[in-house]
Amino acid sequence: MAVLKAFKGIRPLKDKAARIASRPYDVLNKEEARAEAGDNELSFLHVIKPEIDLPDDMDHYSQEVYQKGKENFFELLEKKVLFQDEEDYLYVYAQTMNGKTQYGLVGCASVDDYLNNVIKKHELTRPDKEEDRMNHVRVSGMNYEPVFFSYPAVAEIDEIVGKVIQNDPEYDFTAEDGVGHHFWVIRDKETIDRISELFDKIPSTYVADGHHRTAAAALVGKERRENNPNHTGNEEYNYFLAVHFPDDQLNIIDYNRLIKDLNGLSKTEFIEKLNESFEIEKKGPSIYKPEKLHNFSMYLEGEWYSLTAKNDTYDDNDPIGVLDVTILTKQVLVPVLDIEDLRRSKRIDFVGGIRGLEELKRRVDSGEMKAAFALYPVSMKQLIDIADSGNIMPPKTTWFEPKLRSGLVVHSLD
Repeated sequence: MAVLKAFKGIRPLKDKAARIASRPYDVLNKEEARAEAGDNELSFLHVIKPEIDLPDDMDHYSQEVYQKGKENFFELLEKKVLFQDEEDYLYVYAQTMNGKTQYGLVGCASVDDYLNNVIKKHELTRPDKEEDRMNHVRVSGMNYEPVFFSYPAVAEIDEIVGKVIQNDPEYDFTAEDGVGHHFWVIRDKETIDRISELFDKIPSTYVADGHHRTAAAALVGKERRENNPNHTGNEEYNYFLAVHFPDDQLNIIDYNRLIKDLNGLSKTEFIEKLNESFEIEKKGPSIYKPEKLHNFSMYLEGEWYSLTAKNDTYDDNDPIGVLDVTILTKQVLVPVLDIEDLRRSKRIDFVGGIRGLEELKRRVDSGEMKAAFALYPVSMKQLIDIADSGNIMPPKTTWFEPKLRSGLVVHSLD
């Protein structure tokens, strides 16, 4: 059963939260992060992307980078723009995007839950990225950024959160991208205990976004317990920072594909190959968005096409085989385009649907890419079915928006 533990959060002063909070480390490259931080010395990007404060030729994985992040964090503490709560609390973190608000419970998940698969995953992690995040935690002794979890919605938890948000939020601001961020502190011990009891009845929670951060946090906790001869199981390093959203409040948006070349085929030959697996309809120059599962849109040489997978190309009873990313891979990317390894091939790129299909069109029209495929989004039910069955989704399948802001609350392992 799932653990949700209260903790002594390290967080911003009320009037500094909007300046400190930043986008997460993995949605910006160094140049973008440096530009976004600008002259804001309080931006949490100085902590989670400390390479922006170091020479351009510095190796991003050097100890100097991790140490700089720690120094920048402790500078914020010394400036007293961050402080630590004196008691163990839970928190509510809500986000509003396009008129829709989702409400997450902020608390600590358990390292044991990760190791015992109570926390279920749907993606593979890359060892280099895992080690990078582990070094951030090792050097700092902190979970700087929360991971994004989901859980099967529980009516009583919804009711409790509904009462909490009747109070004035601790933080309430709209970021430059138009997303609203709202944050409440749950101080009442009875309420905290009841939420924890309700989580204890939930069989599993699910990593929605942040598989590398989740793995890193859990594995550093495991390292610490193995290196502590006096380990009791109650130490703070046995837990890590997570925001838990009910599954019925989340939407996954599309994650699309761009192709560099047609593997030596002409446009006519390529479409003939596609015709073996798809019903194809030319849509013309106006952007066409997939309308349902197993319907794709393709952009090629200034024209949009509707591609509907033929019945013999998928198995609705197979949690992996039913996915549109699987259909596209098995029917197009591998046999027609000879793109075998989606994680390493330089002939394919991936674009989150938050950028819109205009971005696909732009990159094809520029000549950078030859063709684009837009996919219908995966559902939360599909994600949970795959995680529950012990399967792993193909690479670049899910894209969650809005992203969690970093710097609103930090968890110390000590």
